[in-house]
Amino acid sequence: MLVGEIIRVALEALRANKLRSLLTMLGIIIGVGAVITMIALGSGAQKSVQDRIQALGPTLLSVYPGQSFMRGVASDQRVSLTMDDDTALANNARFVTAVVPELSRSLQVQKGNLNINVNVVGTTPAYVPVRSYRLTAGRTFTAGDDAARRRFAVIGSAVPDMLNANRDAIIGQEIMIRGISFEVIGVLSEKGSQGSFFNPDEQILIPLETARYRVMGTDRLRSITVQAADLNSMNLATLEIERVLRRQHKIRPGQDNDFQIRNQTDILSTLQQTTETFKYLLAGIAAVSLLVGGIGIMNIMLVSVTERTREIGVRKALGATQVNIMIQFLVEALVLCLLGGLIGVLLGSLGAVVLSRLAHWNTLISPLAILLAFVFSAAVGLFFGIWPARRAASLDPIDALRYE
Repeated sequence: MLVGEIIRVALEALRANKLRSLLTMLGIIIGVGAVITMIALGSGAQKSVQDRIQALGPTLLSVYPGQSFMRGVASDQRVSLTMDDDTALANNARFVTAVVPELSRSLQVQKGNLNINVNVVGTTPAYVPVRSYRLTAGRTFTAGDDAARRRFAVIGSAVPDMLNANRDAIIGQEIMIRGISFEVIGVLSEKGSQGSFFNPDEQILIPLETARYRVMGTDRLRSITVQAADLNSMNLATLEIERVLRRQHKIRPGQDNDFQIRNQTDILSTLQQTTETFKYLLAGIAAVSLLVGGIGIMNIMLVSVTERTREIGVRKALGATQVNIMIQFLVEALVLCLLGGLIGVLLGSLGAVVLSRLAHWNTLISPLAILLAFVFSAAVGLFFGIWPARRAASLDPIDALRYE
């Protein structure tokens, strides 16, 4: 019996029972579709986290005020970070390429008859490149503007909409911050909230010296952002920051720090690990569906062997070998799995696209996931098709011809 004829006979047997073949494939279709959709969701979530890390700046460290301690007991007063701390870090910390002080407060901003309450940040010109911003319109203030205490403002991408203004047209216009007139000279690129309550697109940057002497009247910083030389230097930069600030704050050996150093990527890395675990969990559940589908195929193939016992006897009597019979039933099982896998891939990809469009979930369809789904469905067909195929091949032709 030629291989081509074996495949043709197997396909004719499947075509003769279309409804049963479709119902048999249903488990594989659901399993493969679920695998594709779940892996697309998990990969999309991981990609979203990686984008957030890049948006935040993967080599950034943030220093925040902490609590003071007296004989091991925390005080209810927070220790302030000042410009002296910023200067000490800029001059003495190694493995650091930039130090950016941030003096911020939530203030009323007025334009015409509109009032909004946003975060106003007094900082240096280095804030924009260190935080990985771009200017979509206008320019940022310079070191000269900062030293001269110029009343310039660079606004976040969401602020023009909040003020009912056009992004390009607002350049050169005046806004009032705490009753003081500022000229808008630039608009920042969109950043997104990064999953936190604070939205960096709803903030306004002004020169640090202007904030200190004209708006807020203090040099107590909300935070200091420090940029490490590279990812490999993050731990060394953290140790250097701690060393400099402990000496600056006159903290004795054995005493706790009165400041906090946070690596922004730590939180997002934890989120990334969580989404990865979630992805594998969902893929595991989908794999169980494939397993159930494979058992269903084996069940139907065993029923098919019983129904076609007389046909098998005729074929053996006409010269078909055990290998011919076995290949015939294996081909049937493989076709069921691969066709089910193809339909499952199409439905899974469609499901991922629908979730992305309607629910606005991040999805990423992976070619590797599609390949693995096909390979797994073929493996299911082979694994669960071998027993029925062997049973059919081992039938005695005389007993098979007598079977009613």
